[in-house]
Amino acid sequence: MATILEMRDIVKKFSGVTALSGVTLDVEQGEIHAICGENGAGKSTLMKVLSGVHPHGTYEGDIIYEGEECRFRSLRDSEHKGIVIIHQELALSPYLSIGENIFLGNEQATGPFIDWRQTYAQAGALLKRVGLKDSPRTRVMDIGVGKQQLVEIAKALSKDVKLLILDEPTAALNDDDSAHLLGLMRMLKEEGVTQIIISHKLNEILAIADSVTIIRDGAVVANRQMHGPEPVTEDWMIRNMVGRPLDNRFPEHTSTVGAELLRVEDWTVHHPQDRSRIVVDEASFTVNAGEIVGIAGLMGAGRTELAMSLFGGQYGQDISGHVYMHGQEVFPTTVGRAKKAGIAYVSEDRKKFGLNLIDEIRHNISAAALEKLTDNGMVNKRAETTVAEGYRKSLNIRTSSVTSAVGQLSGGNQQKVALSKWMYTDPELLILDEPTRGIDVGAKYEIYTIINRLADSGKGVLVISSELPELLGVCDRIYALCEGRITGVLPKGEANQENLMRLMTMERQAQ
Repeated sequence: MATILEMRDIVKKFSGVTALSGVTLDVEQGEIHAICGENGAGKSTLMKVLSGVHPHGTYEGDIIYEGEECRFRSLRDSEHKGIVIIHQELALSPYLSIGENIFLGNEQATGPFIDWRQTYAQAGALLKRVGLKDSPRTRVMDIGVGKQQLVEIAKALSKDVKLLILDEPTAALNDDDSAHLLGLMRMLKEEGVTQIIISHKLNEILAIADSVTIIRDGAVVANRQMHGPEPVTEDWMIRNMVGRPLDNRFPEHTSTVGAELLRVEDWTVHHPQDRSRIVVDEASFTVNAGEIVGIAGLMGAGRTELAMSLFGGQYGQDISGHVYMHGQEVFPTTVGRAKKAGIAYVSEDRKKFGLNLIDEIRHNISAAALEKLTDNGMVNKRAETTVAEGYRKSLNIRTSSVTSAVGQLSGGNQQKVALSKWMYTDPELLILDEPTRGIDVGAKYEIYTIINRLADSGKGVLVISSELPELLGVCDRIYALCEGRITGVLPKGEANQENLMRLMTMERQAQ
């Protein structure tokens, strides 16, 4: 098998900080090559060097592609050679149609005019190729994230892609969409398209990749064929990623459960646009002080909708039911009232709803409780910095300064800032929606440790997660949600994936 790509001794620095330290990488023609590593290890930076996002002249080292030394100065240069990168943050315009997005910057024109018939005909053919049945005239904002990933791949295929780079392609996808995407990757491999995938989902790497490169602290620490004489295992990948064995994915913890903290009764939420559609249907559950409670459910079960409606009515209409804190009814109809009642919510989408990525870390941490730092309408900047420094140390946020922009942090450290923001409000109940989405195994362990510490301090913690092993590893009790209904609850000793899946697919509430 011929080598299609060689990257030799790549060094990349940002303001004197070394992000890549002499990285060497070989990718064979027609293979799926995985790149793994912790957040901040340098994976995405390496791919941005390859694709010209970081242009030639801003790094040291050589790129040999199809036997030719390449000096890409822009994305257009690399795409001209058949190298296309799909970033974790999808680069689609939500207000344009699928067809318009596919050919954006590569318009199908006859003379000075766009040929719309040809645009939509070719877009339709590309959508059929990637297995997407939607009309190419559909607006991107009207399709889900999984379908948007397929649109990005269709866009790449329109550019005669030879080497496709996918950066965390399944991070925001449910199991069905992830399986479909992996199937598409296999199909592209059969068609001769070489692929590089960056992913934290090690089970997917084992299922899809032909070879893997592990990067730690900006340097390659291991490279192996998946099915060579020494087969790749999850334990081998984790050991090389974090620099040590991670014998237990979840820290040992025994909760000291106190009195009832939260009780929700008959909570019902209707769809914000369709009043006749019930999204959460008479849900009732409790959380005790010092307890970690999970909510499991398939995509579309209503998990996030339940959390957002409880925290200030941020989702839905015609919301009814009762919420009690310490036995006293509260009315969390606005975010302010929810905060006053002692409830906090960390969104599943930290970049869209949880953080201001272009603002400083300290400003993000103080944002939800700025009144604690305000005197006569003025924010005490020194006190704000002191608070942020406290969370930086206690949560091990890896940054040189709390005045740095949040967007410069790795995913795991961004998640810690989002946690800090709501911990600073000093809530009694903290709702964590997908608290480890898009972060690596080492950072996950740190988040689990923080969750345990919150419970040990007497807080109630409600964890929503699409990963059943995560719920089983951290929770004391787990409620199952199916089509908006609570279908059962299992204590830690009785919960397993099979029992939870049975409850998650029940139609009626178990009594």
